[in-house]
Amino acid sequence: MPGRPYILNEANYRQLLDDPPNVAVLPWGATEAHNYHLPHGTDVIEATRIAERAAELSVEKGGKPIVLPTIPFGNDEQQLDQVATISITTATALAILDDVVRSLVRQKIDRLVIVNGHGGNEFKPLVRDLQSRYGILIVAANFFQLAEEAYREVFDEPGDHADEMETSLLLHLTPDMVDLDQAGAGPTNAFEIEALKMGGVWTPRPWSHSHPDTGCGDPSLATAEKGRAYFEAVSESLSQLFYELSIASKGQLPYI
Repeated sequence: MPGRPYILNEANYRQLLDDPPNVAVLPWGATEAHNYHLPHGTDVIEATRIAERAAELSVEKGGKPIVLPTIPFGNDEQQLDQVATISITTATALAILDDVVRSLVRQKIDRLVIVNGHGGNEFKPLVRDLQSRYGILIVAANFFQLAEEAYREVFDEPGDHADEMETSLLLHLTPDMVDLDQAGAGPTNAFEIEALKMGGVWTPRPWSHSHPDTGCGDPSLATAEKGRAYFEAVSESLSQLFYELSIASKGQLPYI
């Protein structure tokens, strides 16, 4: 049987010719440690599955997205002391994204959504450069910043890495890859230089020193049901973005 026509890895050329997409979706993850209980590919799994579900919902609304293969590597420079962590530099990310955009523009696909699953990925400078160069509308969406109300309702303990939220998502999406029995508590060692805690001041966390088990946030309250609820809320939010971009007319700000 033919694959899902909105997933590029599965779609055949006949499907794409008969019903061409007009919004490309690029999931972008990272390959890094996620405490002791989640797979190194957590960000890849999350970005991919959320993008696919959102595309499915968008198609049901009448949208025409196509989900591209996921980029599995992100910026993990502060985690390179951890076994088998792979990091790409900003220059590499720009080169990859440039080639993706250049290819899409040749095919007259002029709307692209990056579905980001890794907090260390920073796309704003890249988007500014490439949007100016190619005249394409590029939108960056961090899945973990979507559906804020659902996040507050579903989860009890705040965190930002291998925490209750990410553990719940993986318990829903790939429960066989989660080993909660060996999870660390996800503690954070605060910066000792007080001025670095001021609002508007930022420097990267030396990850293994700031987070000894590589997690940030307690995963112990995670459940598959919480993961399912948040997954669906995020996917629905993202599907609306895909749909509205798909039906947008040239000239509608910021699609100019």
